Amino acid sequence: MADLRLAKVTPDNIDAALTLKVRPDQERFASPVVKSLAEAYAHAEKAWPRLILDGDEPVGFVMAFFDFRFDPDNPDDRPRSGLWRLNIADGRQGRGYGRFAVESVCEEIRGRGQSRVTVTWVEGEGGPEEFYLRLGFRRTGEMSGDQVVGELDLEPDATDA
Repeated sequence: MADLRLAKVTPDNIDAALTLKVRPDQERFASPVVKSLAEAYAHAEKAWPRLILDGDEPVGFVMAFFDFRFDPDNPDDRPRSGLWRLNIADGRQGRGYGRFAVESVCEEIRGRGQSRVTVTWVEGEGGPEEFYLRLGFRRTGEMSGDQVVGELDLEPDATDA
């Protein structure tokens, strides 16, 4: 994990992105990368898809979203930015890649002037809820379809002081 970084998905690495798969028992909790990339294409103005690389080896996929509104017809609903997708490859979990990806998304969101990160997850045994709660997310009490909505308040950037 000496050389962890996020890389934009490009024609040169898209095939590597498409081969990433979560463990079979987690498939019901995570959309495949191909679906995420299709959504990124359809929402190009808001989506931020990235490969998670350890050196030159793809170990996961993360996609953030920026200023997405859950209900644009509701004036009380605020713009949201957050984690849209996170897939860590089968056999690569438990090594800090997911934490690195979430922290990187938080830094990107903070850099865009936001102070809160949103995430959703499907509930269930073996699901990602505990992972997000350990990172400091809290349940908001909201649901987005069949998914729990969680939020994390970001500390101000030290350079903002």
